[in-house]
Amino acid sequence: MVVKAVCVLKGAGDTSGTVYFEQEGDSAVKLTGEIKGLAPGLHGFHVHAFGDNTNGCVSAGPHFNPHGKDHAGPNDAQRHVGDLGNVTATDDKVAKIDITDKIITLTGQHSIIGRTMVIHEKADDLGKGGNDESLKTGNAGARLACGVIGIAQ
Repeated sequence: MVVKAVCVLKGAGDTSGTVYFEQEGDSAVKLTGEIKGLAPGLHGFHVHAFGDNTNGCVSAGPHFNPHGKDHAGPNDAQRHVGDLGNVTATDDKVAKIDITDKIITLTGQHSIIGRTMVIHEKADDLGKGGNDESLKTGNAGARLACGVIGIAQ
């Protein structure tokens, strides 16, 4: 069985995008899409705990972390479930998304459906910044745009 989800990202400025998720059975989740209106360079990309955007991206809460781990990179053994690392915007201010992740899931107790996807202002230091904030957020800065992850056709 294939499960699909989608997230439409909107921000206060001109940052916007669409992220598509697909998972077949218990396999890794494939993320594709693009985000426009970003400064060139790396931007932290995370699943946050709540599907609540009533107060903009702030009400999405912290990174999705049901196991109480420290923040880290997507390839680290110990990480938040929502830690997807960085996406890279090119000079045309567009980040193309092509990520495969073995930790997030679209089914079961720790599904990311109904939670919020956030694109951040700065690069995620992947928990290696040497301070407390690095172990919580990766020092990725402000939340530029967000959207709730929903079930897709």
